[in-house]
Amino acid sequence: MKKSDKPVEPPAEFLARMRDLLGTEEYAAFRQAFEQPPRAGLRVNTLKISIPDFISIAPFSLAPVGRWEPAGFIVTDESRPGRHPYHDAGLYYLQEPSAMAAAALLSATPGERVLDLAAAPGGKATQLAALMAGSAPTAPASALRRALDEEGLLVANDVHAGRAHLLADNLARWGAVNVLVTQDEPQHLGSAFGPVFDRVLIDAPCSGEGMIRRRESLEWSEAIVAACARRQRGILAVAPDLLRPGGRLLYSTCTFAPEENEQVVADFLAERPDFQLMDALRSDEFGRGRPEWAVAPPDIAGQLSRAVRLWPHRFAGEGHFVALMERQPIESNAAEDAGRARLRPPSAEEMGLWREFADASLVVGIPDDRLHAHNGRLYLRPKTDPPAGRVRLVRYGLLLGEVRPGRFHPAHDLALALTVADAAQSVDRPPAHPQLAAYLSGAGLPETGPDGWVLMAVDGFGLGWGKRVGGRIKNHYPHYLRRR
Repeated sequence: MKKSDKPVEPPAEFLARMRDLLGTEEYAAFRQAFEQPPRAGLRVNTLKISIPDFISIAPFSLAPVGRWEPAGFIVTDESRPGRHPYHDAGLYYLQEPSAMAAAALLSATPGERVLDLAAAPGGKATQLAALMAGSAPTAPASALRRALDEEGLLVANDVHAGRAHLLADNLARWGAVNVLVTQDEPQHLGSAFGPVFDRVLIDAPCSGEGMIRRRESLEWSEAIVAACARRQRGILAVAPDLLRPGGRLLYSTCTFAPEENEQVVADFLAERPDFQLMDALRSDEFGRGRPEWAVAPPDIAGQLSRAVRLWPHRFAGEGHFVALMERQPIESNAAEDAGRARLRPPSAEEMGLWREFADASLVVGIPDDRLHAHNGRLYLRPKTDPPAGRVRLVRYGLLLGEVRPGRFHPAHDLALALTVADAAQSVDRPPAHPQLAAYLSGAGLPETGPDGWVLMAVDGFGLGWGKRVGGRIKNHYPHYLRRR
C-alpha cells in the first residue's frame, strides 16, 4: 500500500449518496474517518507458530483486532512488515483488518471441505487454511508435519490465470498443504464438483467503495455499482450447485453500496428459500445490515439485520459487508459423494529419484501413497480426496519438486512448509544476519559442511533451498522473489 501525506478525497457523488443513506449525524462521523490514514493489519500464521510465540519474537508494535480473530493484529508503529524475513518465511500475512472478518465468521473447522470461490490474492484463503488446521500445537511442528495427519480440503479458486498463480504462491508461503488451487469459472466448478462443500466463501468482486482510503483514486458511478451488482448475482447463483444441504455460505464485499450488499442478498434469498441468514455478530464494533436499504418482502427484510457491516468510523479498518447463510438440511442425501479424482502415481524412475533426495535431505517421512506426478512434477496430495471433476488446476496439494534428468530438484514450496527439524542439513540465521540478507538477494554463500541440499532458514523456519558444493552454497531462492 502506498501512503501519501494527504488523505484520499472520495468522489463528491459518492459522498452525497452516503449522506442521504446515513443521515446528518452518522454521516459526519463517517466523513471524518476519511481524514485519517488507513491502518495496517497483520495476521499470524498459526500453521507455523503459536500466537504467544510470535508475539515474543515480533519486531513490530501490535494491537489485537479483537477477540473475534485472535491471530489478527494492527501494526501500530511505522514498521514495514512486508520487508522482514519473517514475512518471506510466511509467519504472517499482511491483511487489512476488516478483511479478516469474513473467514473468521465463516468459521471453517478441521475435516471439512471448504471452497473459496474468488480467492486471490489469498488473504481469506490463508485464514481458512489456518482455521481448518485447528489450534496451533503446544509443541513445535512444521506445517508439513501437521498436515500429514489432518483431514479436510480447501479449494481456492480464481478465474484469472495471473491472480490464480499469485494465490498459489501466497498459499505456498503460508505452508498450506491440504489445498487445491483452481483457475476456473464459478459455473464450471459447480458442474464439475457438485454440492459437496461444507462451507463456501464468496468474496465478490465489487465497486470497492469501502477501500477508498487505501487507493490513490477511485472510478465511481452508480452505473458501476449496478454492473457490479449484476455480476454478484450471477456468482452467488452458483452457490447452491456447490454447497451441501446443511452447509454454510458466506457472501462478502468491500463496498458500502446497498445494491451490492443487502439487495443482492435479499434477491438471492427470495429465489432460494432453502437458504437463511444467520446472526454472525461477534463484536460491539460490528454494525448490522440495513433492511431499510433493500426492497424485499417482510420475511426476507427481517433477516437482513443479521448481516454484518464494518464501518471505518466504528472500527479500525475499512468498509466491508458480510452475510452468513445456511442451506437448510434435508432428510434425503441429495448431495452424492463426488468420487475420487484420478491421479497418476509416480513412475519407478520418478519414485527412485524422489527417494534419493528425501533420504539424503529430509528427516520427515512423507507417505508414498500420497504422492502423485503431473507434467514432470511431484506433489503431496491432501489426505482428504478432492472431488472428482475436470477443472483447470494450478496446484494440487504441496509441490515437492521437479523430476529432472537423473536428479530431483526440490520446490520452493516444500522449503516453506519445513522447519530446520525436518531437514538433514540447514543454515539457520536470525533476521538481521548479513548472510540472510545476502541469501534473499540471490547471492551465494561460503559455508563449510557436507555437499548436498541445504534448507535456508530464519529462526528455524524454512525460507528456501541452497545447494552446498565444495564449501559454498549455490543460491536457489526463486529469481522473482529476490530483493534488489
